Parts: sequence; structure tokens; C-alpha cells
Amino acid sequence: MSRKLRVAAICTIYYPMSHADAIVTKFLKGMSTDEGFFAPEVEVVSMYVDHVLESDIGVGLAQEHGVPIHPSIRRALHAGADELNVDAVLLVGEHGDYPWNERGRHMYPRRYFFEQIAGVFAESGRSVPVFSDKHFAYDFRDAQWMWDRAVELEIPLMAGSCLPLAWRQPWLEYALDTPVEAALAVGYGGIEAYGYHTIETLLCMVERRPGGETGVTAVQCLEGDAVWQARDEGLWSAELAEAACAAVEDKQDGAMEEHAAKPAVFLIEHRDGLRTACLMVNGYVRHWSYAGRVAGAVEATECFLQPDGPGANFGYLNLNIQRFFATGRAPYPPERTLLATGVIDAAMNSRHDGQRRVDTPHLDIPYRSYEELPARPLGPRPTGACLHHDAPDLLIEWRS
Repeated sequence: MSRKLRVAAICTIYYPMSHADAIVTKFLKGMSTDEGFFAPEVEVVSMYVDHVLESDIGVGLAQEHGVPIHPSIRRALHAGADELNVDAVLLVGEHGDYPWNERGRHMYPRRYFFEQIAGVFAESGRSVPVFSDKHFAYDFRDAQWMWDRAVELEIPLMAGSCLPLAWRQPWLEYALDTPVEAALAVGYGGIEAYGYHTIETLLCMVERRPGGETGVTAVQCLEGDAVWQARDEGLWSAELAEAACAAVEDKQDGAMEEHAAKPAVFLIEHRDGLRTACLMVNGYVRHWSYAGRVAGAVEATECFLQPDGPGANFGYLNLNIQRFFATGRAPYPPERTLLATGVIDAAMNSRHDGQRRVDTPHLDIPYRSYEELPARPLGPRPTGACLHHDAPDLLIEWRS
């Protein structure tokens, strides 16, 4: 690029190890990966932080790097002018002092933020690429509105988390059009926030099947003893679950039932007849994993995120984001995030409504997976610059 692209960072909150820190800070300081410590190719020129609490580090970092913090999203996108004055937008709507609704949904203002971003685009007569962290919104109706508005204004979109860019041990990446017969992902942690990650873990694998992803017709969330009863009834595969958990290096000894005090499972029916599941066994494992059956054979992999250090999994995410900002083309389908948003929405509605099966005709969201591998680690565990908080001696230039 002849000049660095100008980026506005729109954040809910900015404290140590928050997503704003994990993403925006790397665009200020650089990105640790197995291959080296990369200087950012884009420049954060303005910032909006929705609330600044006692633990804030964003104000200090902005001052250190000469980035103005603006009192509104509109002014942050104007960046000192009277119309849109940036080349791309980071929307990081994760973490912050927001309520949970009666359905257990953390009410992050992602649609509200995006609505204002889109408004600036509309009044300025042009749109620029937007990266939206994690799922689009806590309510699928908001997510669909965001999607439709992006289509209307021709806004290039990239979304999702770093989970599909995790280290895989052993390495498992399906070739396009691999005939996946059955699949299951295992996760842990909070049922909404980490349940979404587990859905992403599943979708980024099964979307490689012939014809790509076809969408989802129904979702059901089961909890407690109903999880094990569904296994015994064959509604999710014990074989795949055992294989997925066996791939996790750091797990408890013994059976999952002995350690998962509040198990949950999302039963997912795809439009092409594939049935998959996301099993949440918090207390038994502390990483995500996946298992699938192809031609009768089961393969499994652990999806490992760096638990400490510089959070290099976000380094790979940032490399893909800045490539997206430069080209306007997402490295993997944003439809995956729209579908994952719809699945977690349906799962939370099922959970709230007595664990009923929820029909999802609105999740008719077909898409085809990527052909070119995104920037991602190919080894089993973080190495090199990933093991250092600051690695100026390892600084190299990323060629996107």
C-alpha cells in the first residue's frame, strides 16, 4: 500500500485483556505470531470508547500513540473532518457494563453502534470496510437488520472471532467438498459467549462439505440430565464427543459426567439433512475441540487459543482484518457469522422456553467456504514471537 489506511476504532470498553485491548492495541503496537512480530500496515487515527471505567487503558494508549478519542461515533468516523474521513472501521462491541436480559443474553450495543456507522456512510455517500468482532448482535433480528443494511449500502463486512484461527492439534483442515457425515464440537465456559465460539468451531469445519453450508432448520438446547439422556437416545454422538475430548490435552481425568456440573448441548439440524451438535462441558475441558466422521472414519482436533502472553490468536485475526481492509474482501464468509449468530440466538431462546425445539426457517443462509487458507497458525502450539509480550528484535513486515 502506498500509504497506511486510516482506521476508526469503535469500542464498548478498553481494559487489559479485553477484546479492545486484544485487537486495537495490536493495531497500535504490532502483532505477535509464530512467524514473527508484525508491524501494523494500517493506522488507527480515531477512537470512540462507550464507557471509561477505573480499569481503562484505552485513554492512555490513545494519548501515547497520538490517537484522538472522540465523544461520539459520528465524530470518530469524521476524524477531524465534516464527513467520513477513514478508510475502515473496527467495531469491537465485546465486554463492558451492559445488562443481561431475561433470556441470558448480554446486551452489547452492536446494532446501535453499527446503525450509527452506517448512518455516517449514508450521509457521506460512500462506505468503507467494517470488521465486527464476534457475533453480530445478541438478537438475531438485530443481526439481520445489520446484514440487510450492509447490503443496502454496499458495506464490505468481516466478522467473527479468532476461534476458527486457533492452533489445531493434530492438524485437521478438510479439503473443499469433503463429505462430512456427522460432526460435533466441544466447548466450555459461559453458555452464550463461549457457546457462540463452539458454534463457530463447528461451522468452520462442516462448511467444507459438498455444496457448502446450507443453513439450519431447527435448534434445540438441552441442559442437565437431559444432555446425557439425549446422548443415550442417539441425538448426539457419544463416539464423536469422546474423540473430540480425547484430542484436548488439558482436561480432567475420568468421565465428562463426573466433572461437567452444568452440561448443555445444542442440537442443530441443517437444511441438507446433516445433524450436528455443540456440547458444553465446563469443568471437564478448558479448550475447544471438534470431531467429524468422513467415510466412516472419525477424526478429531483440539482448537487451542493462547491463554496468556500476547494473545497471538488475535494477532492472526488482525492480519486477516488488515488484509480485508486493504482488499474489501473477507478472508472467510461473513455469512458464517450471521448463521452462528442465528444458531446461538435460537439456542438461547430454546433454553429460555423450556428447552423446546425451535424451528429456524429464517436461518436459510447458504454459503461456500473459502478457497484460499486465511492467515493462521499451522503448528500445534504457539511458538516464536507468540511467546513474547514485546518482540522488537523479531519485527518483520507482513506481505498481504
